[in-house]
Amino acid sequence: MNLKLSVFLIFSVFMSHFLVSQEFHVSKRGNDNNSGTKESPFKTISKAAKIALPGSSITVHEGTYREWINPSFGGLNDNDRIIYQAAQGEDVWIKGSEIITGWKLHKGSIWKVQINNSFFNDFNPYEEIVKGDWLMNTFGREHHLGEVYINGEALYEIDELNKVFHETALNRAADSEASKYKWFCEVDDKTTTIYANFKGLNPNEEIVEINVRPTVFFPKQTGINYITVRGFKMAHAATQWAPPTAHQEGLIGPNWSKGWIIENNLISDSKCTGISLGKESSTGQNEWTNLKVKHGTQRQREVVFDALSKGWSKESIGSHIVRNNTIKNCEQAGICGHLGAIFSEIYNNHIYNIHTKQQFFGYETGGIKLHAAIDTSIHRNLIHNNYRGLWLDWQSQGTRVSKNIFYNNFNEDFFNEVNHGPMVVDNNIMLSENSIINVSQGTAYLHNLIGGNILMRLAPSRFTPYHFPHSTAVAGLMGINHGDDHFYNNIFSCNTSSKNNQLFTGLNAFNGFPLSSDSWYQDMKRPNDFAALKLPVFIESNLYYNKALPFNREQINIVNSNFDPSASIQHIGEKVFLKINVDKSYKRLETRLITTSILGSSFQTETPFENSDGSELVLNSDFSNNQRDLKSPKPGPFELLRIGENKIEVFNLNGVKN
Repeated sequence: MNLKLSVFLIFSVFMSHFLVSQEFHVSKRGNDNNSGTKESPFKTISKAAKIALPGSSITVHEGTYREWINPSFGGLNDNDRIIYQAAQGEDVWIKGSEIITGWKLHKGSIWKVQINNSFFNDFNPYEEIVKGDWLMNTFGREHHLGEVYINGEALYEIDELNKVFHETALNRAADSEASKYKWFCEVDDKTTTIYANFKGLNPNEEIVEINVRPTVFFPKQTGINYITVRGFKMAHAATQWAPPTAHQEGLIGPNWSKGWIIENNLISDSKCTGISLGKESSTGQNEWTNLKVKHGTQRQREVVFDALSKGWSKESIGSHIVRNNTIKNCEQAGICGHLGAIFSEIYNNHIYNIHTKQQFFGYETGGIKLHAAIDTSIHRNLIHNNYRGLWLDWQSQGTRVSKNIFYNNFNEDFFNEVNHGPMVVDNNIMLSENSIINVSQGTAYLHNLIGGNILMRLAPSRFTPYHFPHSTAVAGLMGINHGDDHFYNNIFSCNTSSKNNQLFTGLNAFNGFPLSSDSWYQDMKRPNDFAALKLPVFIESNLYYNKALPFNREQINIVNSNFDPSASIQHIGEKVFLKINVDKSYKRLETRLITTSILGSSFQTETPFENSDGSELVLNSDFSNNQRDLKSPKPGPFELLRIGENKIEVFNLNGVKN
């Protein structure tokens, strides 16, 4: 923490009772020499961000603001925040781009523009390369942090000028038609030259923008706490790849702070990440890539302990709220973060088109990708048409994934990787072809609708930390043996089969796993090899439709392979519906109310499946908040389905910023 910030915080605490909240206004018709009142507004948000003190609000009026918002100060607590907000009912954009004019026809349908490098000041995204740990495939070429947009739509970068002329599709891109239109850049000592195919349009008659700033709303200093950002449209950030072993920047984020609220915003077109709740650089900065000494997993373990030594705890980091945002068109993650998302809530967000251009690939991609989401609640999000939906990786202890809607995600809906639990995954709708990749243990899957395959992967040598309950303090490290998972009251309806010996249609994925009643240490073929052991599983009262197959030792279930529930998501205007059929099995299945006393504790962490405040977990309400039958609740996310066809509203896009 720098001296300026330390002095300010001490002074702020001493003077907190004397602070008078101020409301600043920003307008395109304003002037930064003004007083900042509604009648005499500032011209830039950055001006207000330099002087706003705890308790202040900054109201920004209609227009497009091309600047990097770097708050100088944060709030003191939830009651003395600093609030940045778009004026009610007004369209306010903050962009990391600039409009570029003066394009000249180069050859055929290709245009070019030459820009003096002084235009970029000390950051030229057309010199900077996407790089970092866990960036696994750049497909044989370099990719720049810059981007080119025409009328708000990004073109595709290519590595040779002659390829700009060829309107050939990138087969792995989700939008193959859009991938035909490309750009190429060259940078010398004085000039940046960009060539582009604008789909036959004249760029001098359209709006052409290029990335020029690394971020849009992101403090340069850490420890800028208790800030609210609401109601904006934010776009066009030249963000760098954000692995868990480096500084993680996003188009917007708190930069290793506490208590931010990011709500009711549209966040789009970040080169890598939309919202970052991740770590800062001092605990590790791409040592795996840069030093080439230790593997990235070991570097990541070191990051955790380094962060602990520097104060990583509930008292100083996390406790953020991310809600009611639309997040789209980001090429790494919609929301990412290592360590910094602890004790946070992420809910009612619409997240789509993440990593769909697929010009480069790495192991940090997804609608949401979090490491160490301790006691984090991820609920009621609409997550679709992404490379993958939700990826929880390492230390997801006390995490709850509840009442989310996943569909049309290309790889899978939920990747559960090397976590020890306890984690609760309940009342979700998972309708992509692959619903779950399971490389973890200690997860309770309860009352979900699982319409796709389950992929099982082993990771006995991936030693990851686990924690004391509801704390960042590390209790130990251990590999993943698999098992210790609980599956109660779910509906499985997979309609595809596979010859892949790791891919399963249902809980046949656990055939061969012991039950808690077995002498499982002695019964395994390699009883003295702990890495070979499978932990007991707890599987009961699941309903299987279509090709979904049960666990072969499941005592209570119903299997109806002749019935197709035809579960699908339908958009009608701003409303999103689930359509599903059920037969009489839905009402006949014998179940019981799931509580902490039923689930017990996860094996490795010896921590109960409970709420984040330590109270008992009771699954007594369904996806729609209807009361469940306390004696025999219905399987799946909904308690009140009728036999036959059902159509249920599951999300309303009016509740998010569009």
